[in-house]
Amino acid sequence: MKFLTAGESHGRGLLGIVDGIPAGLEVAEDYIGVQLARRQMGHGRGGRMKIEKDWAEIWCGVRYGQTLGAPIGLIVRNKDW
Repeated sequence: MKFLTAGESHGRGLLGIVDGIPAGLEVAEDYIGVQLARRQMGHGRGGRMKIEKDWAEIWCGVRYGQTLGAPIGLIVRNKDW
């Protein structure tokens, strides 16, 4: 599995590409959202991290909640941009 990222936290948003995931696995944006919310309670969090609500949008590689075997593209937009 490979994980690539692009962008910066104070820019327009962050992009992620996850490659090497087999087809047929269940993936839900809601589950990813729960995991991102856990990050807000982590070590070293700042004041902005407590109020910002990150949400990952799945752009490609998943259809009807299942992986396709193609790279999975995700975007986390910066609402303050």
